[in-house]
Amino acid sequence: MPRNIFALSLCLLPTATFADPPAAPPPAKEKQLVIVSFDGAHDNALWEKSLAMAKRNGAHFTYFLSCTFLMTKADARQSYQAPGQKAGRSNVGFAQSREEIAVRAGHIWEAHLEGHDIGSHACGHFDGKGWSEADWESEFTAFRTALVDVWKKAGQPEAEPEGWADFARSGVKGFRAPYLSLSDGLMPALEAFRFTYDASLVTKGPGWPMAQDGMPRFGLPLIPEGPSHRPVIGMDYNLFVRHSMGVENRKDSARFEERTLAAYREAFRKEYDGARIPLQLGFHFVEMNGGAYWRALDRFLTETCKKPDVACVSYADALPMIEDARKKADRSAF
Repeated sequence: MPRNIFALSLCLLPTATFADPPAAPPPAKEKQLVIVSFDGAHDNALWEKSLAMAKRNGAHFTYFLSCTFLMTKADARQSYQAPGQKAGRSNVGFAQSREEIAVRAGHIWEAHLEGHDIGSHACGHFDGKGWSEADWESEFTAFRTALVDVWKKAGQPEAEPEGWADFARSGVKGFRAPYLSLSDGLMPALEAFRFTYDASLVTKGPGWPMAQDGMPRFGLPLIPEGPSHRPVIGMDYNLFVRHSMGVENRKDSARFEERTLAAYREAFRKEYDGARIPLQLGFHFVEMNGGAYWRALDRFLTETCKKPDVACVSYADALPMIEDARKKADRSAF
């Protein structure tokens, strides 16, 4: 089992913040949005796999990047210190070599050019529930610096693409908190760094983004799953815990895949046949239980994304589409 699997993915209910976004359904035949995101965005093989999946299915994804994967541990001892931690610490590790960093930076740039949304998952995957506004701003500064300097850290400054610096300084607009764990200091820090959305909430079912201080805030939904249809957060790690108590079980991988696909289909069908509230699904760059959840995702997207009235989009893509649908709904009331 990958050594970082638990640190990367702890998104269980006790630390999640639930929200009930106000209902604002668009007209019945607006497109059904499916929003898929990945936390961590580190393993280069899974970068390749996810980008190929997106192309095959005509989808755009959001990648919430952890910035310690843009530096080696030796780099971090000199350049990264999370709030309340010793210098050079990370809950999810670091890049193992400068070559690895260069390949990862290339994938990030490829994804950006192909229209995917690169978001921030902070840096060392620490629980920020007690962080002040200044603490969050320190973490966001570290993230931005790591992204700006990544080609230097890779030992290939000459390979930096034209436009990278602007992208690194101002092109990351979305955020998801590690562990989905929040504090009162988060929103002011997000505003100070000009983020345009947050995706750190959990909702009791698929929900429209709620607005807080003018910022849209998305929540991963609870969806029915398994023979008893018990709700679970629509994220691979939570399914991993549900299916195998968080212990890798390759033997039953096919069964877990079928259960997961059935849950995705049921959650989708309810919205597609109903109010067409966006369906959000979350994943990590770790193939848990033998890849069951990534396989289920690929199958789900293959049968869903090319429907004429479905759009498989990133959070950045979804925002103007949701706003447009709401404007149409408002006009239809008069």
